[in-house]
Amino acid sequence: MSERTIALVTGANKGIGYEIAAGLGALGWSVGVGARDEQRRKAAVEALCTAGVDAFGVPLDVTDDASVTAAAQLLEERAGRLDVLVNNAAITGGMPQEPTQVGPATIRTVVETNVIGVIRVTNAMMPLLRRSASPRIVNMSSSVGSLTRQSGTNAEQTAGPVAVAYAPSKTFLNAVTLQYARELSGTNILINAGCPGYVATDLNGFRGVRTPEQGAAIAVKLATLPDDGPTGKFFDDAGVVPW
Repeated sequence: MSERTIALVTGANKGIGYEIAAGLGALGWSVGVGARDEQRRKAAVEALCTAGVDAFGVPLDVTDDASVTAAAQLLEERAGRLDVLVNNAAITGGMPQEPTQVGPATIRTVVETNVIGVIRVTNAMMPLLRRSASPRIVNMSSSVGSLTRQSGTNAEQTAGPVAVAYAPSKTFLNAVTLQYARELSGTNILINAGCPGYVATDLNGFRGVRTPEQGAAIAVKLATLPDDGPTGKFFDDAGVVPW
């Protein structure tokens, strides 16, 4: 069993996920690069290793039961446990997303990745997490999932455009995070949601104003919380984000 801290980051072959893997790797951790695309996964692992990170590839499609089960088995065989899980993989479902113009299929597709995928991966990894001395789960959310911000006045609203699939999927993810925190209360597993801010990635056509490295900072912070740290909360770089 490895003495290094073992982390798994989903959707880690590019953007914020890649920088989360790089940030955790810079701490001396061994980081699993979870990604569907084999070529991109291998390229990301190679780049991370070149940068001095102890990175390894984890074939992982969060929407596929067999893929997630295989990923858990890979980690079982490699390390026998998992210390940190960062659920980062997500899709927007395409824009624009005015409610009157979007069909149910789009919403189902987004929720399958952004919410059900998180549940699928988290539950598969839970036995491994329970073997860790200080397990942490970080769900990468977004301020667009904040009902408080979505319902504010125009001057107060900082929650992006109308998006009937993507924004509610992050609200759903926040609610799921709370349910896990309630179930895991009294254990040593801390689970929180983190907002990276408006980061320039292919998810938004690179229109964001923050770098992926800046966006990754909140995940690294939540992944390294002390044992008496918060659980069941929603944070960005400035602090607590209102639900």
